[in-house]
Amino acid sequence: MELKEKQRKILDVAVELFKEKGYMGSSVRDLATKLNIKAASLYAHIRSKEEILEWICFGIAQEFFDELQEVKNTDIAPKDKLNLFLDKHLSVVLKNRDVTHIYSNEWRHLEERLPEFIELRKNYQEEVEQLISEIYKAENWELKSPTFTTRFILHTLNNSYFWFKRNTESTTEITDEIRAKLLYGLLGNQPR
Repeated sequence: MELKEKQRKILDVAVELFKEKGYMGSSVRDLATKLNIKAASLYAHIRSKEEILEWICFGIAQEFFDELQEVKNTDIAPKDKLNLFLDKHLSVVLKNRDVTHIYSNEWRHLEERLPEFIELRKNYQEEVEQLISEIYKAENWELKSPTFTTRFILHTLNNSYFWFKRNTESTTEITDEIRAKLLYGLLGNQPR
């Protein structure tokens, strides 16, 4: 999805607005006011407020998919691959904290493209589940519920923006802590 310069500016301001007031609490008039233009002028650049939410949700979903494909195409040891996946997913979250917040909390408000987005999320979860299952199998780790484990990991990663924006620790320390809790908390042992 390639946005024009004006659309990029609209998106940036919309992210601030949606974070502040929520998607449903924000109007096109609010957005136009923040951009210092008339609401009617905004429609020269967007179809609707929902289109902006589509840009947010589908845009970051594509980043997650791109990073996942890079992990899957890497020829490294399984445990290293799991570490790389955690790092890549967290890097997208860190790079896009406010966007991740909106993506995680507002996607349900998509109307026209909601079924497509639900399918996209499902496909991502299935690909991550397949990756995790392969890693667990290769490492001879017991995996009782691949679906639950995958959802738990994704939920933790997707909501980590909360810690990164509110905590004073460095992002490296937080990333290491999240990785340790996911890897060793789930496995029940500590790194050697």
